[in-house]
Amino acid sequence: MHIIDIMRGNSPTFSFEFFPPKTPEAAETLYQTIRDLESYMPHFVSVTYGAGGSTRDLTHDLVERIQHTTKLDPIPHLTCVCHNEEEIEAILLRYAKSAIGNILALGGDSPAGIAYDKSRDSFQHAIDLVKFIRRFNESGAHPDHRGFGIGVAGFPEGHPATPNRLVEMDHFKAKVDAGAEYIVTQLFFDNRDFLDFRERCALNEIQIPIIAGIMPITSISGFKRIAELAGGARFPAKLLRALQRCQNDPETVKRVGVQYALEQCRDLLDNDVAGIHFYTLNRSDATRVIFDSLAFPRHRNAQASSA
Repeated sequence: MHIIDIMRGNSPTFSFEFFPPKTPEAAETLYQTIRDLESYMPHFVSVTYGAGGSTRDLTHDLVERIQHTTKLDPIPHLTCVCHNEEEIEAILLRYAKSAIGNILALGGDSPAGIAYDKSRDSFQHAIDLVKFIRRFNESGAHPDHRGFGIGVAGFPEGHPATPNRLVEMDHFKAKVDAGAEYIVTQLFFDNRDFLDFRERCALNEIQIPIIAGIMPITSISGFKRIAELAGGARFPAKLLRALQRCQNDPETVKRVGVQYALEQCRDLLDNDVAGIHFYTLNRSDATRVIFDSLAFPRHRNAQASSA
């Protein structure tokens, strides 16, 4: 099913993101998380793609395992970094064969620790990947005559590579017009950033669904990793003050982080958000607490395969 099919009459949606495991122990943790969250029947789940395709096979395997052994609807990430057209086409053919319905097309992070020349990539920006997937769709190689539903990333706090916000929105508008059907935002901690981004999209006649990305903070070390990896994430003083008060008490830090994310979700729902996408970090406990507290009806996908 395309995202637009899933969202039609079911907004707001709730969804979860996983990343491929790198060790047997991590794999076991992840599959337990998937089992825990499957009962919540999210509208979809997404699976990340490592920088430079470093976890590409793990991503493909996880996507297909979710597709064939659970009731969940997986959406794989696909990135530009370190790929040529032949590789991307092979990946799309593999996903088409498994009846994967949607792709999240991303620019991707530069790989760490290796020499990397971006100019050698076939896809310089996410818009190039979107256009390629759209051409693939037109080839008729997917069992759905429409091909893949195509999603792109949105940046409520601004794209870190484009400081000029007017130019940034021009680029974003072009990426959406190239064939995107939905937007999933990067994480953010101030809902005003999301609401302003949504309004700027409307002013630029971007009318596809915008799904808000939420990551509950569950530890001080995780909080610091977010600050390092999220490309300039802004942390409101209210959140910093609350974490500072309990920074030496891990359980209280977790409660504060989950409560803050819960308040974000409630406010987003009050402002008619199209969907909320939880960055789970492959663990289910924080997401389950938030989901239960929201008391939101569990989605039932009649077309999903049986576990």
